[in-house]
Amino acid sequence: MSDNIPTPKELEKEIGEFLAQKFGNNVKIVSAGIFPEEALTEPNEQERKVTKKKKKINFNLKPAELISYLDRYIIKQDNAKAILATKICTHFNRIRLLESSNGNNNEMVGGIKNNVLMVGPTGAGKTYMVKLIAKKIGVPFVKGDATKFSETGYVGGDVEDLVRDLVREANDNLELAQYGIIYIDEIDKIASSGHLIGADISRTGVQRALLKPMEDTDIDLKVPHDPISVMQDLEHYRKTGKRNKRVINTKNILFIMSGAFADIAPIIKKRVAKQEIGFGANITSLKENDQFLQFLKAEDLVSFGFESEFVGRLPVKAVFDKLKEEDLYEILKNPNNPIILGKKLDFSAYGIDIKFDDEALRLIAKDAYSENTGARGLISAIEKVLLLFEKRLPSTQVKKLPVTRFIIENQEQALKELEGLIPPSNNLYEIFEELLNKEKEFVKDYIAKNINNLTEKFSINLTPNRINIITEFYLKNIMDIESVIRKIKPNYEEAKKIELYFFNDNNINIVFEDDALDFIVEERLNSSVSIDSIYKKILSDFELGLKLVREKTGKTRFFIDKEALLSPEEYLENLIKSEMKHLVEDLEED
Repeated sequence: MSDNIPTPKELEKEIGEFLAQKFGNNVKIVSAGIFPEEALTEPNEQERKVTKKKKKINFNLKPAELISYLDRYIIKQDNAKAILATKICTHFNRIRLLESSNGNNNEMVGGIKNNVLMVGPTGAGKTYMVKLIAKKIGVPFVKGDATKFSETGYVGGDVEDLVRDLVREANDNLELAQYGIIYIDEIDKIASSGHLIGADISRTGVQRALLKPMEDTDIDLKVPHDPISVMQDLEHYRKTGKRNKRVINTKNILFIMSGAFADIAPIIKKRVAKQEIGFGANITSLKENDQFLQFLKAEDLVSFGFESEFVGRLPVKAVFDKLKEEDLYEILKNPNNPIILGKKLDFSAYGIDIKFDDEALRLIAKDAYSENTGARGLISAIEKVLLLFEKRLPSTQVKKLPVTRFIIENQEQALKELEGLIPPSNNLYEIFEELLNKEKEFVKDYIAKNINNLTEKFSINLTPNRINIITEFYLKNIMDIESVIRKIKPNYEEAKKIELYFFNDNNINIVFEDDALDFIVEERLNSSVSIDSIYKKILSDFELGLKLVREKTGKTRFFIDKEALLSPEEYLENLIKSEMKHLVEDLEED
């Protein structure tokens, strides 16, 4: 028995002391019986096999596909996208390969994980990119802050808590959690300070605590010295006589670290100044310190205050560029961006529809850029512009808000005009309709530009009419383009089921043309009519007529277009005439 494992009496004493301090003499622990010493031993071989059993993951995403996905949400950062997408795809595809080899390659000695270090200014999209990747892959994701670890000193449990959080994020599914992503931000804050004397425990200690989890180690899912966990263990001993030990291995968990590293540029600058940069690079052309980050090497991180072992566990480095004013404008223009969608949702909560013109977005981007916080500045900039309207308009009858330069620069006057308190200097409601039409055309163009990717991902034929349907739904509902398609597509699948229902009931094949499917889907989206109601109407409109044609001609397959759905009597009349004409012609030929 290990000396680190307390006996039942020691556990009982520790819990008793805790309860006495917390509740005084009001609460006491009563022993349910004596637990056998054997219960404190390691789990038997069968339990160990169950604990370490791994689920084969289904991951075959390729780097180009992941880059294409990121391009739809993130402006610029092409180099960082390429590095992260490539190495993360390789990480998961490598796991799939090893697990499909029945263990033949699974015990590779000295294998190095593609743990990633992301370096770049605040607001460059580092966290957003990792969240998008985790969502796309479908693995659990947790985020931690390195500064919280440094505040509490060298406590390995703090680092291990991230792994436990990953299990909770995976709904206690160990097989899924072992393929998760742990993201630690502000990692530059745990670099040791060169001027300190003695061990800088709160910084280098955390680095060392991260070493094993970043590589390959077993993490006990029970938190040490947690009274609740201890009591649960006691209850498990009482019922089973066995120790309930659950662990998760970090071998396949991907660690991604990020930080601004604002003070590392002089270190890189000093190094590159002493040597020639190959391939004709000219360091004298670098005007800003941020531009030196592209030359980042492991030795610079060591000079910055990281231990070489820690740097060695982060073999992949991705440098993010500082966003320019034009980049911030492009972020706001992206129909998938959460900032504009978020403000639309805020106003929609009061029944107010809001639209932005390009000039207003450029003013917001300019203001955000002046804050020097990257994309984060967009949030405060847009709040500054709209806070007064968000405060006052919900108490009025105003239901449409066009955000223009005039609105931004003359907020009080614009409010009075919207409320009809003063004669309008601008017809704001006409402007709103113009902005609505411009947004409609912009969204249609966006879908058309991304049609290949969207068609491949959702396996849907995006005809011009379907692009219109998606656009209209986007304008009426607050969600990104992919969420819109994801919402609409099942309606097409339901519409196709009507063909099957009709065949099962009548032994007649009806085939909907694209425009007919579109019409059925629009009916469902606009009026929320059930698929059963639509089927009953189609059955009522076409059953007798198509049976008559089948009896007279033997034909059992009919194509239904939108016009047929709108005018079933005319369709059937023309169909009967046409089929009877063909029948007569065939008889005359015979």
